[in-house]
Amino acid sequence: MTLRIGNASGFYGDRASAWREMLDGGELDVLTGDYLAELTMLILGRDRLKDPATGYAKTFLRQLESVLGTALERNVRIVTNAGGLNPAGLADAIRALADRLGLRCAVAHVEGDDVTARAEELGLGAPLTANAYLGAFGIAECLAAGADVVVTGRVTDASLVVGPGIARFGWTRADLDALAGATVAGHVLECGAQATGGNFAFFTELPDGARRPGFPLAELHADGSAVITKHPGTGGAVTVETVTAQLLYEIGSPQYLGPDVVADFGTIRLRQDGPDRVRIDGVRGAPPPDTLKVGVNTLGGFRNAMTFVLCGLQIPAKAALVRAQLTDALGPDGLEFTLARTDHPDAADEPSASALLTVHIKGPDPKRPGRAFSQAAVELALASYPGLALTAPPGDAAPFGIFTDFSVPQAAVPHIAVLPDGTRKPIDPPESPNMVISPKNPDAPASGFFGQKQVRTELGNLFGARSGDKGGDANVGVWARSERAYEWLRSELTQRRLKELLPEAGEVERYELPNLRAINFVLRGILGEGVAASTRFDPQGKALGEWLRSRVVEVPEELLA
Repeated sequence: MTLRIGNASGFYGDRASAWREMLDGGELDVLTGDYLAELTMLILGRDRLKDPATGYAKTFLRQLESVLGTALERNVRIVTNAGGLNPAGLADAIRALADRLGLRCAVAHVEGDDVTARAEELGLGAPLTANAYLGAFGIAECLAAGADVVVTGRVTDASLVVGPGIARFGWTRADLDALAGATVAGHVLECGAQATGGNFAFFTELPDGARRPGFPLAELHADGSAVITKHPGTGGAVTVETVTAQLLYEIGSPQYLGPDVVADFGTIRLRQDGPDRVRIDGVRGAPPPDTLKVGVNTLGGFRNAMTFVLCGLQIPAKAALVRAQLTDALGPDGLEFTLARTDHPDAADEPSASALLTVHIKGPDPKRPGRAFSQAAVELALASYPGLALTAPPGDAAPFGIFTDFSVPQAAVPHIAVLPDGTRKPIDPPESPNMVISPKNPDAPASGFFGQKQVRTELGNLFGARSGDKGGDANVGVWARSERAYEWLRSELTQRRLKELLPEAGEVERYELPNLRAINFVLRGILGEGVAASTRFDPQGKALGEWLRSRVVEVPEELLA
């Protein structure tokens, strides 16, 4: 028996037409949509401040309007976390939509994750939002009760796939390997087209050059194994490498913690199972921790930014002048200056001769980082360095948030499945014995290439990478394209070497994933107080992997043969 689960959204703002493409493109049993990220919860929290009836992903309703009838007609169940901070509100809105369209639709939702009102009691302070990452058994209860559409708040992304698997195959909490396999499949699907060639290191090798990658689907089996594929005729590709890239996205230790199971990413086996088909099996599971992760967003104050274009000669001196002038005008508090040396000597065009100086400012109230700051920048137009230009007019400050995560006992968070008939069914937490976490930073083995001729080349000519954010941390996963290249990677890309290649990295953890021919690095604190507060050039860490691949290293000549 096979359960075909597709994905039609990887984030709040993903391709609007994907729901229609997935429903019309081929056979499905379940269609999922992932809308939530740490930054999204902050956005929804600000929406809820303005109107308590909101707090969910409003774009989902617009997408659903054009496809709900088709999904019901084809008996495709829909499971989405678009409920955000108000899953009950979105469930009611879907019922109203179905009534307006003249459709009979059984809608259920999962709640209990929102612990904002209990934040102080749980030791979380007084945040804007506080949401626990629930598991998949509530989703399964809703589907087993006949729901056509299941709406959740904050569940783990993979739960959108694991829940339908539980409902179809009857898994219990004791079926740890099956739950772990489904969790891995869910991790591959959760970011949509990233599994089919989107954001892929070797995108130029894809059949269509990654112009419009299709969305992925998983053929899930009763033992938790799966085949990742996509609808025929859609763009991109499904290969061992595109799946590997997604498996390395936003992970830490190979012991991938979840509320229902700990999936051991070190046991994942991948193999090509035909064109655009990759089989995943061998995944082992262990009992979950007795705690849940809680994502907390607080309002950190107000921020603003202005970017100066510096052209031609004496770029550092021009940047220093702006720094001195703005510091004199405003004082140093909350000012940050980032100079991007995008200029080239003897450039044949003006953009190539120009660098960018971005000035960020933060403060506790909107006045100083607002017009006071942006006007001070504009006032330099005729009184600063030669050739001064700004990339945007002055603007007001905007609020920003700070993301932190905590752990609370699973038993302290209610997990409620609200069935289509309104019945409220509590989901009991798992029994959780001790768990073993894989060791950090294993010693690198001695190099097997001693004495060989070395050549200089960009790291990305041999290795792929994928990076992403987790709160204030980021990860960089690097994979080799051959066993011999992995031997070199293991011995040469140590913590110390990574910090030499990425000097902005601070505390670094290193994990090996031999089955994937990969190493995962976690860069602690590189994103500061999280995406919404970060003033980095790349605030979400999405390009760290590509920066690493661009660095020139010495490698054995045989690897380039």
